[in-house]
Parts: sequence; structure tokens; C-alpha cells
Amino acid sequence: MKQRIITAVVALLALLLVLFYLPGEVALAVIVAVMLAGAWEWSAFLGVPGKTARIAYVVIIAGLLAAVTIFEVDAAIIFKVSLAWWILALVWTFFFPTPIPGFVRWLSGMLVLVPLFLALVILYNAAPELLLFALLIVWVADTGAYFAGKALGRVKLAPAISPGKTWEGVIGGLLAVVVLTVLRSTWADTDLAVFIPFCLAVASISIVGDLTVSMFKRTAGLKDSGSLFPGHGGVLDRIDSVAAAAPLFALGLGWVGLS
Repeated sequence: MKQRIITAVVALLALLLVLFYLPGEVALAVIVAVMLAGAWEWSAFLGVPGKTARIAYVVIIAGLLAAVTIFEVDAAIIFKVSLAWWILALVWTFFFPTPIPGFVRWLSGMLVLVPLFLALVILYNAAPELLLFALLIVWVADTGAYFAGKALGRVKLAPAISPGKTWEGVIGGLLAVVVLTVLRSTWADTDLAVFIPFCLAVASISIVGDLTVSMFKRTAGLKDSGSLFPGHGGVLDRIDSVAAAAPLFALGLGWVGLS
């Protein structure tokens, strides 16, 4: 636990430094590096021997990131495709364990990482504070779920995928997000009747992201996606929830009057 706390504090300080004190070019470079590290870890889910295919997968992801950066893409369409993917992934979790075909593993990583990259860049360019708030929704939901689950957890959420998660934890996490949303409204003019349901939707889909990546890890026989963060696992272990939440948050900015 001590190691997890130290890692989390260091990562948070580094994030704040990148978001608010370093040039935008550095922030973009960090986002790209995180996506490529995530692509490398996802390549371990592909079930292919050797490093050649894994490196090729990272190159493909890099090419897609470059494409959505250079060419004028309709971000809303990509985010809607992302939302459809996460809904499909949610349905898939109900049927786990089931075999995941190789081409689905390849495609799924693209559907996870490319919309996430685009969402992070758009949110950062709109306002670093918006990106931080999107991350806070995920972190508060996760923290609330952890403590509520520890104290009250009885009914398993998805025992075949993530045995430690409970429905009581989910409820605790969502309640924590409501508190966060109300607190934010005290210094920002927002319509809580719209903003609370929106933030709850973002928090809810973040859980789907967590479960989905866990499903791919279990299919590949892995406990963690990597070991970059001591006590926390790899990059995907840290961004799985964000990968589902950030595109929906970016898509809905105009709906709740934040754009």
C-alpha cells in the first residue's frame, strides 16, 4: 500500500507539472508516449510469438495517431464509434470467458487507444482544467468504489473478470462522483440537473473500460499489463478507465455547456 501511495503521489505531481507548467508541445509528447506505451502493452494481448508483431502493432498505432493529428478528422464521429465500442464491450463482459479472436484483439486496441488520444488532446487544448476534471471523475469513482467495496462489498460485479469489484463499490463510487460534481458547481456555473447525470455516465463507462481491459488481460493470462508503475502495474492498468471515460467526456462537452 505504501508503494502504491508513493507512486500515485509522484504520478499526480508529474501530471500537474505537464498540464499546467510545461509547454503544450511537451504535453502532446507525453500523451503520445503514453499511447505508444499502451500500444506496446496491448500487443501482449495479441497472442503472437516474438517481438516483431508487437513492434509492428506499435508502429500501426503510431501511424493512426499521426493520421488523426495531421488530417482533419471529425472527432465527434470517432467518439461516437468509441462509445458504440464500449457498449459492445460491456455486452461482451457478460459472456466472459469466451475466446477472443485474434483480429478482434488487434482491432480493439485501436478502438481503445486512438479515441483516447484524440480526446486527451482535445481536452488539453480546450483547457487543461477540463482534462484534469475528466481524470478526477475517474479517480474519484475508482477511489469511492474501493473504499465502499472494502467496507460494504457483498455482491460481486463481474467475478469471472475482476473478483474484487462489487456492486456496493460501484454505488459508492458513483455517489462520490455526485459529491465531486456538486463541489465543482460551487465555483463553476453548471446546471446540476444535466451535469450530474452526465458525470455519472462518464463514471459508469469508466468501469466498463476497467472491466474490458481486465477481460483482455485474463484472456492473455496476465495479471497486470506491465510493471512501469510500482504497485500499480502498467500503463494500461492506469488508463483503462480513462480510455472509456475521456472520449465520452469530450463528446458531451457541448451537451453540458462546458465547451
